[in-house]
Amino acid sequence: MRLSLPINTLINLPKPLFLISPFRYRNPNRSLTVAFRTSSSLLRVSGVPSRLCCYWFSTKAMTTNVGEEDKQSIPPIELKENIELTDKERKIFDRLLSTLRYCNLDTQLRVAGGWVRDKLLGKESDDIDIAIDNMSGSEFLDKFKEYLSSRDEEVQGDTIIERNPDQSKHLETAKMRIYDQWIDFVNLRSEEYTENSRIPTMKFGTAKEDAFRRDLTINSLFYNINSGSVEDLTERGIDDLKSGKIVTPLPAKATFLDDPLRVLRAIRFGARFGFTLDDELKEAASSEEVRVALGEKISRERIGNEIDLMISGNGPVSAVTYLSELKLFPVVFSLPSSAEPSPSENCGSLSQAYLEAMWSLLQTPWLGNFSAEQRRLGMYAAMFLPFRKTVYKDKKGKSIPVVNHIFKFSMKRKSSDAETVMNIHQTTERFRSLIPSLEAKNDVELDELDWAAYIIDHWKAITLNDPLIPATSKIRVLTGFLLRDIKDFWRVSLLTSLLLSATVDVMNEDQDIGQLNFQLEKMRETYLTVEATIHDLGLDSIWDAKPLVNGREIMQIAELKGGSLIREWQQKLLTWQLAYPNGTAEECKEWMRYIKAKRQRTE
Repeated sequence: MRLSLPINTLINLPKPLFLISPFRYRNPNRSLTVAFRTSSSLLRVSGVPSRLCCYWFSTKAMTTNVGEEDKQSIPPIELKENIELTDKERKIFDRLLSTLRYCNLDTQLRVAGGWVRDKLLGKESDDIDIAIDNMSGSEFLDKFKEYLSSRDEEVQGDTIIERNPDQSKHLETAKMRIYDQWIDFVNLRSEEYTENSRIPTMKFGTAKEDAFRRDLTINSLFYNINSGSVEDLTERGIDDLKSGKIVTPLPAKATFLDDPLRVLRAIRFGARFGFTLDDELKEAASSEEVRVALGEKISRERIGNEIDLMISGNGPVSAVTYLSELKLFPVVFSLPSSAEPSPSENCGSLSQAYLEAMWSLLQTPWLGNFSAEQRRLGMYAAMFLPFRKTVYKDKKGKSIPVVNHIFKFSMKRKSSDAETVMNIHQTTERFRSLIPSLEAKNDVELDELDWAAYIIDHWKAITLNDPLIPATSKIRVLTGFLLRDIKDFWRVSLLTSLLLSATVDVMNEDQDIGQLNFQLEKMRETYLTVEATIHDLGLDSIWDAKPLVNGREIMQIAELKGGSLIREWQQKLLTWQLAYPNGTAEECKEWMRYIKAKRQRTE
């Protein structure tokens, strides 16, 4: 058989052998040096223990023939013999069964999908979807209300979500709040797809038809509330769950062509649980037909939702590795044809490498607490580092960062996501130039920074002939301006700048080698040193600091009526405030009056 070797596969030459699962093993202390060479598939990596020999990967698809004895496998997964209900779940199900008895209904109620899977894995879930065999969800809700009325009880809340195929809502869903938990009710169904649409024709179906129409066998299990038993109607859902396999109930290619979004769902669940994608599934997912169908039949918003769930989940590296291996990366993150410079062949591998390094750093407990939003956008910022300088022309001929296109058009994410990631990229370059000074706690070669020229000019004018100015004044001013731009994402920007510092040779048209030196332990040490310096400089939340002199006072002292001069004074006064952290508002105004008088004398 042929297996693609992912970016972090360790092999022991000359006999290729998976030594460590790339999706299961994460050593936070490892140091990696990864060399990219687009013209060769053999790449050297240093920094791994000698007993493991080498760490190889290619920017192109590198494959090897692996015997069955060498095939990577996942240890058998222990499942619960029986589903153990919580007190709330038992009370909810008792209420539903009481409705059947009161209304004399010959109806089978089944919990479908993810809830069953998670409960068998020993995980709790509050996502209860009820599948009904002989009536619609809204009809059952009416019966349930009738039962509550007989007991003089009121409905906590209910709603009907209408069918909306454009948003992948193919069937009406009834929702009711029972014991403070929302429950979904739908009928069992079968579906048929047309050739050019992922919107199926829906009709009532049997439990078996409903199970086989689902995306994956591990999601096709039912819990029959009437009998209190698990039903595996595909006859392989339990086995695949035990063996950690991602498999489709029906032939994979037909399943994906019917609904190409299932490709991304398969990848997401594989990454989430650390499961292995079935060989037939991978072959189908990487086929030209399926890739074209994914790009043409699925809305960009739905693609973006799946990618967001991958990046926000517990296996983002695995997910992006699958996207790259299955040649789905350029389909999902589609770029405009006018993108310049044109993305290199190995951009997917580069994105994958940066993403894995960022994930390793974010997983380090002592680096501090990052919010879920900071982690999510930090992962995107790392993944899109290879595109940080790529632009395209819009309809008006204006150059737009391609990262903006990826978020707004390829994934249909909110504008603020694009703005934050682009801001991280912009401040990353500046942060990297400040790191040596922040590590040394002195003003090392700061006068040579092009981006800081106007700030340094202001600083020099303010501190001229002041013997009491601290040695760290200049670095405090420059860092303060930087942090005010990036605000509470500054720690993410710092990590991203450390990743960027791993680029020894930046790839360009005249240079086919780019080397990444991910010395993660050194990066962690640098991060902690810089973070401590920023704290010692009192800049942790500098963006929240109010100006000592407001706009009205500036106009009064400088005798201005408005215009760009106000902005210029604001920059100078912020520089003064950062240079003299203990300065008062009155001292700042006094300095302003001095500068104004000096300028008048000169004029």
